[in-house]
Amino acid sequence: MADKNLLLYFTDGCHLCDDAVKLLQQTNCSYSKVDIIHDQRLVDLYGYSIPVIEDNNGNTINWPFSLQELNDFIHIHTQ
Repeated sequence: MADKNLLLYFTDGCHLCDDAVKLLQQTNCSYSKVDIIHDQRLVDLYGYSIPVIEDNNGNTINWPFSLQELNDFIHIHTQ
């Protein structure tokens, strides 16, 4: 699987976001975290669906997802 930089949209205190981080750490992809609380547009987009992971092409996967679903998302979008 190719290395891919992903964005994790999250906010502090979100236990589901913590779960998503644990899954991301099990992949070989680098990722950056973006706290949606600092951008009203992101709050409007993701406020009810975080954690959300976005790839370099704007494709997203919303919670809930398993490690297998995350790996599938990464694999499909690195082809």
